[in-house]
Amino acid sequence: MNLVDLSWRNMKRNFRLYSIYFISMLVGVVIYFTFSGLMFNEDVVAAIQNKENYKTVIFIASMIVFLFIVFFILYANSFFMKQRKKEFGMYILYGMKERQVATMVFFETLFLSAISVSSGILIGGLLSKFFGAVLMNLMHYNDDISFAFPLEAIVSTILLFALLIVIITIQSYFNVRRVQLVELFHAKEKMEKPLKFSMPLAILSILLIAVSYYMITIGDKDIWKDHFKETLIATTVALIVGTYLLFRQFSGWILQKMSQSKQYFKGNKMLWISSLRFSIRGNTVNFTFNSLISAIVIFAVGFIAVDYAVKGDTVKKEYPNHLAFSTQDAETQIQIEQMLNDSHPIIGHETITGIQTEKILNRKPFFSYPEYYTEEFYLFPESQLNAIVDLRGVGEKVDLEGEEAIVLTRGLDEPTKYKSPQPELTVLEDHTFRVVEKIRYPLLSVPTSPSEESTGPQPSVLVISDGAFVSLKENHTLSSYEIYKIEDPKTSNDVARNIYDIVMKTEGAYYSAYVDSYSLNTESSSLVLFSVAFFAVIALFALGSVIYFKQLREATEEREHYAILRKMGVDDKEIKKIIRKQLLFVFLPPLILGLVHSWYLLYYTVILIIKDLPSLTTIIFSVMGLYVLTYLIFYVSSTSIYYKIISEKNTR
Repeated sequence: MNLVDLSWRNMKRNFRLYSIYFISMLVGVVIYFTFSGLMFNEDVVAAIQNKENYKTVIFIASMIVFLFIVFFILYANSFFMKQRKKEFGMYILYGMKERQVATMVFFETLFLSAISVSSGILIGGLLSKFFGAVLMNLMHYNDDISFAFPLEAIVSTILLFALLIVIITIQSYFNVRRVQLVELFHAKEKMEKPLKFSMPLAILSILLIAVSYYMITIGDKDIWKDHFKETLIATTVALIVGTYLLFRQFSGWILQKMSQSKQYFKGNKMLWISSLRFSIRGNTVNFTFNSLISAIVIFAVGFIAVDYAVKGDTVKKEYPNHLAFSTQDAETQIQIEQMLNDSHPIIGHETITGIQTEKILNRKPFFSYPEYYTEEFYLFPESQLNAIVDLRGVGEKVDLEGEEAIVLTRGLDEPTKYKSPQPELTVLEDHTFRVVEKIRYPLLSVPTSPSEESTGPQPSVLVISDGAFVSLKENHTLSSYEIYKIEDPKTSNDVARNIYDIVMKTEGAYYSAYVDSYSLNTESSSLVLFSVAFFAVIALFALGSVIYFKQLREATEEREHYAILRKMGVDDKEIKKIIRKQLLFVFLPPLILGLVHSWYLLYYTVILIIKDLPSLTTIIFSVMGLYVLTYLIFYVSSTSIYYKIISEKNTR
């Protein structure tokens, strides 16, 4: 029998051990190929407005995915090698050289990789239509996506996973080479000792977590602004070390107290508590890993999901005009309206006429960030603002008298009602107005183009009374603008682009479209949400695999103990209860602390800051609920797997 035959035989004999390793690699290939496929999918690329940004984001995301997969597969391989130390010891005892054992492992890895890469590419290609449709849905595009197997994605997947095979082979070789024969035979027979409780370390763990929480609460202070990187690193390290010490000290202490209670010998408490006390040392790192992964996943997905919702809501407020542009000649105006009605029928239309003033250098009293507004003001009568309020169906009408005026701003400025003495603004050389209020209500939004969200500062708008406007307009040049409300503005990219080309033939013309900002903001936030969702899936899969590896090892080692319990008369129903209680102690503490960490992060970075998003708490609790449900599935499946392993006949 040669090494190739032996490798194939090992794979068939140890199916369960190989299956999780195979599934880990298969999922990695599917996810990586999905990202690569989306980067080269012609249907997706054609639908995207900002193609360069799209390819850059997807490329970076695919590289992050691959690096995550590398570390995860190396972890899985490390576990795989530890589980087979006794087997390798037998091979070496029978005369095989370390190099031959490593070669055998190489063939096994090669077989698994060939199957997983080919299967992963096939599955990834078949799923490309689904994931492409998900991305289009997030971006609110209606484009159809077809199945795709881009050659570039196939080649990059094969090359990168070939590199991974080389890395795994090197790791396996060194793992075999550095272990002595005696250690190989006794690899699974080392008994862990119960953890000893240390009061100073327990107090330190609480202090570290408390300090990191406090640093999160003062995120708006100077220490974060002046030393952001240093503060972030210190806070992160404190949270990680505090979490580890908390589990290391209190998990063992709780089990110790439970073993000293009067109820210890009642029911099956003694059986599952004693087993946990001797395995808790090895579980401490897993507790920390699971807790931190839980916190990261919930926080990242929750934060990005809220950002996605906020951007959609912000665009509606900052770009309330579906289309707005400088008035064209009669023939061009008819052409534009015909184009709109052919694709996105006009719901409403208003023409507003204003007066452009000279440059006003001191605009600080009226704008918090004057650099984002034009130096010239545009004067509009109150009746035209009220007409736009009716057109949009959003906002409040105004009623001005005499020299009263209202400044219109964007989201950067807080609405303000000025008390006496009210600030004054002199325009057109000798006309002074009293500004009674500052309203966050863009009449003319920031100028846009189909490829840029902003092409210049937002027009500074001053709304004055109708009487004052009538007296001014006779002696000054007027500027007119067309405001349109259309059906389904989110998909009006093509017609908006055509109108832009027509309008901008005139030098200095104004143009702003809701869809321009919506497309760019939605594309970027959708890409980030899509990528983070994939990262979350990978993290969850890694978390589930780590739990599975740990339970697989512990269940295999505990098989003889449960066989003894059965001989003593403990039935299967009681054994299942023991397993459920034992694993509940393993699963529940990391989940609870992970939820607390993530809630604290989300509360001080999202909930307290964002005030005007009605769906905010719904989004956050939905993410948390979905994660808890996934975690519950891990728990239930782990108890089932654990029971099956300890119920198998021991052939050792």
